[in-house]
Amino acid sequence: MKSDFLVIGTGIAGLSFALRAAKHGTVSIITKGKPMDSNTAWAQGGIASVLPEGLCEQGDSVESHVADTLDAGAGLCDELAVRTILSEAGQTIEELISNGVDFDKESPSDEAFSLGKEGGHSHRRILHSKDTTGREIAESLLETAQQTENISFYEQHFAIDLITSRKLGMVSEDRVLGAYVLDESTGKVHRFRSDRVILATGGCGKVYLYTTNPDGSTGDGVAMAWRAGATIANMEFVQFHPTCFYNPAATGAKARSFLVSEAVRGEGGILRDEDGDEFMKKYDERKSLAPRDIVARAIDHEIKKTGAQCVYLDVTHKPEGFMQERFPNIYNTLLEFGLDCEKTPIPVVPAAHYQCGGVVTDTDGRTDIRGLFAIGEVACTGLHGANRLASNSLLEGHVVARRSLEKMLSLHPLDKPSPEAPDIPAWEYADTAPPDELVVIYHNWDEIRRLMWDYVSIVRTTNRLDRAANRLSNLRREVRSFYWGHRVTSDILELRNLVATASLIVDCALRRHESRGIHYTLDFPQKDERQNKPSILRRF
Repeated sequence: MKSDFLVIGTGIAGLSFALRAAKHGTVSIITKGKPMDSNTAWAQGGIASVLPEGLCEQGDSVESHVADTLDAGAGLCDELAVRTILSEAGQTIEELISNGVDFDKESPSDEAFSLGKEGGHSHRRILHSKDTTGREIAESLLETAQQTENISFYEQHFAIDLITSRKLGMVSEDRVLGAYVLDESTGKVHRFRSDRVILATGGCGKVYLYTTNPDGSTGDGVAMAWRAGATIANMEFVQFHPTCFYNPAATGAKARSFLVSEAVRGEGGILRDEDGDEFMKKYDERKSLAPRDIVARAIDHEIKKTGAQCVYLDVTHKPEGFMQERFPNIYNTLLEFGLDCEKTPIPVVPAAHYQCGGVVTDTDGRTDIRGLFAIGEVACTGLHGANRLASNSLLEGHVVARRSLEKMLSLHPLDKPSPEAPDIPAWEYADTAPPDELVVIYHNWDEIRRLMWDYVSIVRTTNRLDRAANRLSNLRREVRSFYWGHRVTSDILELRNLVATASLIVDCALRRHESRGIHYTLDFPQKDERQNKPSILRRF
């Protein structure tokens, strides 16, 4: 299957790239689930942007946004990348609005946007659509893409591996040639041929036992890029969102992973312990609106110190009807589980949320493999450093998607023939795994997520990391035997990517002998300025 552009992923990064690329050539978009099964669609809070004077909060500026981002990133941001991406935020907002995204206004007759505030931000600069901003953006982009000529969607198609010239034995410059892709409905593996491949696969939250991410967040893009020889960086920086709804009595994925947006704290929500005390004042002068790494560690410390199961996010002091109006999705979802948050504080715990590291790229999304670009959460541009500032992620995905197409067309113009590629061999099928082997696959899936939660979580030690590394080394051998010995399925492929991504996280964490941002280790509790650089992993 040939196309000018091959896009893997259907979040804000993949869809916005595809819409632009379709004006220049044919686009194949593959997604292992449904197009709305993306981290973008689950995003609640909003998208950060400093609006033009008169529309932004008084005193706000791009420089202020840059300063907040650098502060949250704990000295590991690439300042040029930060300035480049944040300075293009206004163009992103204009394009999203023109594409039909409906951001909340102060009133129906008012041109001014209703701006929210989140942890680490010094001003109100978060544009939102109630508390389902990501879903609003994803639906508008998807609707347009599905009606756009030149775009073909392949749902239930799982990208197995990237195809590169080096993998096919060529000794000239390594370049991407496409991908092997499993059609989950038939079990057949197809060759998708393209000289321009865009990884927009999102993050890796499902590496951990508790996460706010959808089920598909298994680190597929990072694992594929690593196996293809791309450089990976900063994987030790997995951000834990401080406020995931805690309800152990409830069953189902929604109950275990429901995020209570940081914007709730931005509108006055207060974190309290089981005695009702506002404990965050002991940890940071910004209290409940400190950056996520600080708040998540504080909650973790309080829970371990007191033996409590959770802490509480209190909005009961807000006017009656406020939560129903401003956060209807959160209010109604909690109500489904029997909790009226306007009368009862919300039990919350931290959960794995966002991958700040990933495939190393520049601000144009370019990797070190010719023709391969990575955009969105899967990429490491240097914007987030050691800890992402809230609501910068949707912005990054859209800005870098725009820049990626411009760079891609300049480096690999469609009117210039690509070097002749060798024949791509057909996929070789192995035997189907017997039922007793499938039980082991599911056990390994569970074991990876539990060991990552127990040993590589909010607070780490070298001993725990070593234990994780030893067990992951054994698991990798077991998973390799499944992959090579049996016919591939989505379960085997996700397990393969989970163990690869978990291993990259541990490898990076063991290299960082300090505590910085999201990475906190009891063996090295202080920041070390000598380690003010990314954790780089290269395969070749």
